[in-house]
Amino acid sequence: MTAANSEPKTIIALGLEGSANKLGVGIVKHVYPAGIPTDTELQPEMIELANVRDTYNPPAGEGFLPRDVAAHHRATIIELLNQALADAKITHQELDCICYTKGPGMGAPLQAVALVARTLSQLWDLPLVGVNHCVGHIEMGRAITGADNPIVLYVSGGNTQVIAYSQQTYRIFGETLDIAIGNCLDRFARVLKLPNDPSPGYNIEQYAKRGSKYIELPYTVKGMDVSFSGILSFIEQLAKTKADQYTPEDLCYSLQETMFAMLVEITERAMAHIGSTEVLVVGGVGCNVRLQEMMGQMAIERNGKVFATDMRYCIDNGIMIAQAGALAFARGFTTPVHDSWITQRFRTDQVHVEWRT
Repeated sequence: MTAANSEPKTIIALGLEGSANKLGVGIVKHVYPAGIPTDTELQPEMIELANVRDTYNPPAGEGFLPRDVAAHHRATIIELLNQALADAKITHQELDCICYTKGPGMGAPLQAVALVARTLSQLWDLPLVGVNHCVGHIEMGRAITGADNPIVLYVSGGNTQVIAYSQQTYRIFGETLDIAIGNCLDRFARVLKLPNDPSPGYNIEQYAKRGSKYIELPYTVKGMDVSFSGILSFIEQLAKTKADQYTPEDLCYSLQETMFAMLVEITERAMAHIGSTEVLVVGGVGCNVRLQEMMGQMAIERNGKVFATDMRYCIDNGIMIAQAGALAFARGFTTPVHDSWITQRFRTDQVHVEWRT
């Protein structure tokens, strides 16, 4: 291993995340005791300095509109920024870069946060680092769990992907063909008029724990891909037309069991393909204990192991953006202000993962 400079190197990065209804500000410190290596994977000592978050929650039975989420982010972000700096016990003069979510996500919220990042960059004379939201989840999951080279199951409100790393790219082996699993859960929660606090998916999980009668639902796996729109339409009709036959608890139980089984199937197939014994579950739906149990049972049968994080890290947060951004920054990557636009479509496999070998 060689280092460009053998002197100890420290990078402190600020991360701003606001791609959906969660607004997060995080600060991470990376320490390279022998300098930043030039020819090996970056594995700094990661020190979490701050990780604060605020959530926009509409009334029960309603979804959130991009303009309302963006207004929440604009009204809240300065307070969260000040709280993060206070928690970290640093000033902005000690920061090395400002990382923000470039995409994917909802347009208006992304733009609101990117505007703040751009402004801070110019006010504080600090470089910007645009970060892929999905890669942020992966890098935070790897850092927290210590997973070496796992198959990644990324499940959230806007994404459902099975991912494996190869040649400095997080390659997508399978994904949803229509809506994400988190979106399916959220929309069914609205049908049942479940609260949005702390999240619709969490409340469906609690209902499912009380369910016991399995209702057969459409099971749609096409090769390495899955589809959730049909199962959503089917179960919505059951809830609306046969409420006297099926309880909300049994409907939630059946929905979870069916969709999670689909995810376990394609994840296991990816593990077999690359010979991996590790699964890393990231994204907001990754907090679901039943999903972790089902994935864990599959992994045990393959002599493998499942890695997952708690709600501090699996739900959208600012420190995951700081984590991925700090790694890219260590390799010399920055985003010029004139390129600091956002995009609602930014695939995981479009990122050059230069910090890995």
